[in-house]
Amino acid sequence: MPAVVVSGGGKAPEFEAKMTAYVFLCVIISAVGGLIFGYDIGISGGVTAMDDFLKKFFHEVYERKQHAHENNYCKYDNQFLQLFTSSLYLAALVASFLASIVCSKLGRRPTMQFASFFFLLGVALTTAANNIVILIFGRIFLGFGVGFGNQAVPLFLSEIAPAKLRGGLNICFQLMVTIGILIANLVNYFTSNVHPNGWRIALGGAAVPSVILGVGSLVICETPTSLIERNRVEEGKATLRKIRGVEDVEEEFESIVRACELARQVKDPYRKLMKPASRPPFVIGMLLQLFQQFTGINAIMFYAPVLFQTVGFGNDAALLSAVITGSINVLSTFVGIYLVDKTGRRILLLESAVHMFICQTIIGIILAKNLEITGSLGRVEALVVVICVLLFVMGFAWSWGPLGWLIPSETFPLETRTAGFAFAVSCNMFFTFLIAQAFLSMLCNMRSGIFFFFSSWILVMGLFAMFFVPETKGVPIDMMRDRVWKPHWFWKRFMLPEDDLHRDVDVEKIYD
Repeated sequence: MPAVVVSGGGKAPEFEAKMTAYVFLCVIISAVGGLIFGYDIGISGGVTAMDDFLKKFFHEVYERKQHAHENNYCKYDNQFLQLFTSSLYLAALVASFLASIVCSKLGRRPTMQFASFFFLLGVALTTAANNIVILIFGRIFLGFGVGFGNQAVPLFLSEIAPAKLRGGLNICFQLMVTIGILIANLVNYFTSNVHPNGWRIALGGAAVPSVILGVGSLVICETPTSLIERNRVEEGKATLRKIRGVEDVEEEFESIVRACELARQVKDPYRKLMKPASRPPFVIGMLLQLFQQFTGINAIMFYAPVLFQTVGFGNDAALLSAVITGSINVLSTFVGIYLVDKTGRRILLLESAVHMFICQTIIGIILAKNLEITGSLGRVEALVVVICVLLFVMGFAWSWGPLGWLIPSETFPLETRTAGFAFAVSCNMFFTFLIAQAFLSMLCNMRSGIFFFFSSWILVMGLFAMFFVPETKGVPIDMMRDRVWKPHWFWKRFMLPEDDLHRDVDVEKIYD
């Protein structure tokens, strides 16, 4: 029988489960969706620093870059160059809502297959592009792939993982994102000297993980929750038994069935999201996406080669520094995988907020004091900036990076899970688009002040995590209401008695 644990909201079962080889395979294959996302993040900055790419599509930027007297902060400031990067995320924002419907109606696995198709189409267009219109259209299709992949993969991972391992397994998505960024940085480094089509090789590299995701999605199972939600009850029970590695799955199966029955009675999940009881996961999910982007991480990861050139590194050295940044990103994500189910989510958020605040502030101070409009940083100052960037990436990689995806994927109840997570994904894509589209212009106009801008946001989000983000470690997904929201000092006010009465009546109907 499952063990019973007493928590703030009362008794709740910890369902029996083993970590099986099949679950591990499902996690690795599905998380390839994160690898594609990371590759697209990393490849943009390197490609936009390649002279061959700039000469073909952004000749004005190329000419400006050649002048040694050009403003350090403004030589890459071009709205179309930024649109090359940001168009992907604007498309992903729109696609996430369509992906939510596909995820609910067809399942998590077909949604990943759609993602693979859109990725491959986008890769074909961007790699073969001869003008900026085709290039941007290719990025838009890549964005649709990101929207579908980022909707399905974190939900898949949260639903397939045992509760006690959910944090670590879900972070595999972010781990693959960081590996994708690292691979992109390596590809950028080696293709930057391949003339004149190194940029085509770099952009075309995304086809490899796209094919892996498409073929691999034929091997993995659908989640038990999705199967039961779509009335394939016996298949869902058999799948649950398969992924848990134990015969006695009755308690967890009944829990999923009850959640699905309640979810079916919600005809409009988007309207349900507006109800007071949905407010805690909705608000936290949205704000985590905003804060994740306003740490400044994507500004650094998108434009790491550009940033290192700005502080005085040559082109090859800048790309190599970006490879080092990507390596630190990957290794630090393993730290998050190890700690998230041991220390919990909240302590990682708080520690890294302090950590990242200090790093961004030091970078801002050094640039403000030492980097003029022309010229470059001294050797020591440039080295300190790079070290602070690496320390900043470390803090982000084991906290706000993976937890920005994990917490929203595990806190929404089933009846609003795909709709709520669609809002979280679209919110993430919107603010990623905003930063990608605005960063180079912000760098031009704010100069070193941009790092103080991001550090101010880090201070705000640290305070938010301290007071408003509860611990969700080890709590079964469908028990968040009783064990997380009701005991919380602030969020309990949204858990209205009439909502409890409605849920109790619903459960009685189910058992009758």
